[in-house]
Order: sequence, then structure tokens, then C-alpha cells
Amino acid sequence: MKTVLFATTALVATAGIAAADVNLSGSAEMGVVGGDVYGDVTQFHTDIDVTFSMSGETDNGLSFTATVDLDENGAFGSTTQGGETIAISAGGATLTMGDTDGAFDAALTEVGIGGSIDDAHTAHIGYNGNSGLDGTYDGQIARFSYTFDSFTGHISAEIDDTGTNDPVWGLGVAYNAELAGLTIGVGLGYQTTDEAWLYDEIWGLSLNTTFDNGLQAVVNYSNLSDSNTGADDVTHTAIGLGYSMNALTIGFNYGKYESGGDSINGYGLAVNYDLGGGAEVQFGYGYSDASDLGLGDANQFSLGIAMSF
Repeated sequence: MKTVLFATTALVATAGIAAADVNLSGSAEMGVVGGDVYGDVTQFHTDIDVTFSMSGETDNGLSFTATVDLDENGAFGSTTQGGETIAISAGGATLTMGDTDGAFDAALTEVGIGGSIDDAHTAHIGYNGNSGLDGTYDGQIARFSYTFDSFTGHISAEIDDTGTNDPVWGLGVAYNAELAGLTIGVGLGYQTTDEAWLYDEIWGLSLNTTFDNGLQAVVNYSNLSDSNTGADDVTHTAIGLGYSMNALTIGFNYGKYESGGDSINGYGLAVNYDLGGGAEVQFGYGYSDASDLGLGDANQFSLGIAMSF
């Protein structure tokens, strides 16, 4: 009797695994980093990231996915970080919850092109990853997206779990299409909240295009304002330029924040060479200039191999 029960349980478990789509992927980095940011000492750098992806579909065609990301950075304190996202989709509509982008970030395109093992090319103070007001509370975001032809619209919310403040509400729309041999993208985003201790409203615009000859360009602009204290607006302007040919990719980006007559800026450079099979040589450099604020400047660099599995 026990033998039959165990065999039946094993068959059910096996059938469940076969019916679902469960994938394991990951990445790893190794190399050296250095510069002012690292105390002018060249150091070893290693990092491993593991991602579990699961997907399924209901009898009526409703698809669902879940992703768990585990990031182990052993070179700097052996800290483990991670995040998770869960999504349900039907047709062009998708509801995503968890560690995901708000509507502002989802609609806009970042100016960082290429990669570096410690993100040196995007770690400078002039860089803006278009996160908007994401992370104002606990970082748990719900976003509804709908795609129709070349347009995708987004609505998002991030809730204050204490119930003290209104949520961060977000709206975004993106347009992506091919026109006369060019790939063109336009993104427009807006987020707002009533939180009294920080800037509470942001809007932004991004434009990007890719040419047939391997050239790529991205332009960003955003305006951050505070209706509570009347502080000066903070504007951010950035540009990214990239070139890809065969296995080589080169990316350059520059960004600048301005507020009340003061500014900070920085630029980054990434040079990548694809070795094939999921391995890539990556060089990154970043420079930050905060002299307007009396903080001087700083730089960092990295060189190593990034691997995807």
C-alpha cells in the first residue's frame, strides 16, 4: 500500500513539473576595479547572480509568471540581495507586482549603453536610471500595462504600508516603431505623491533611435519638483551614444543635474567585446564632477569578464 502511494505521489509530482515551465539562469563576473571610489586601490571583483523563472497558463489562455533573483556579491562583504516579480497576462494586458519598475521607469529608456562588471559607466553622479519616485516606500510596486500596436501604456502604484501618506501614483506611455530604416522610441512618464519630506512630483521624456549602421542614440530629460516646501526644481538632462559592429560594442553617456544655479555632472564609458557562448570582456569607466557643491571630483574603472548561463 505504501509502495503504491509513494509511486502515485512521484508520478503526480513529475507531471506537475512537466506541465510547468521552470527555468534556472544566471550570470557571473570576475575582474579588477579601481579609482578614487575604491580609495585608489585596485581590487578584485566577483559577483554571481542566479534567477529562477517560472511560467504557466490556465485552461482559458491566461498566462502567469514568477521570477526570483538572488544576487550574491562575495567580494564586498558577502551580502546577498534579491527581488521577486509576479505577473499575470491576457492578450496585450499585464499586471505585474513586486520588485518591478513604476510607470515612469517602464516608459522611459536609459542612456547607459553597454555593460561593465561593477557598473562603472553608470555609477557616476550625473547618471539617472529613470527610477522616478520608485522606492519612496518599501519598493513593492503594482503596475498595469497594456500594449496596442506600437504603443504601450502603464499605470502604477507604490503604497505606504503605514497608511500615513498617499501612494506614489505613476503614468507612462511608450511608442516604439520602425520608420525609414530607423528604430524609433519615445517615452513619457509622470509620478506624484503627497510625501511631505521629499520632492513629490516628477515628469520626464526619453527619445531613442537605432540606425542600420550600428549607431544608437538616447536622450533623456526630467523635472523633479516639490510642492510642499517650494524648493527649487531639479532638472536632469542626459545623452547616450553607442556603436556596435560584429562583436564590439562601445557606449558613452553624459548626464547633468541642475537646481538653483548649481549643477553636478558626470560621464561614463563602456567597451565590450563578445567572446561568444555567453562570455564578454567588459571595460568600464566613470567620472563624477561635484565641484559646484564643493565636493570635487572622483573616478572609477573596471576590467573583467561577464558570463551568462
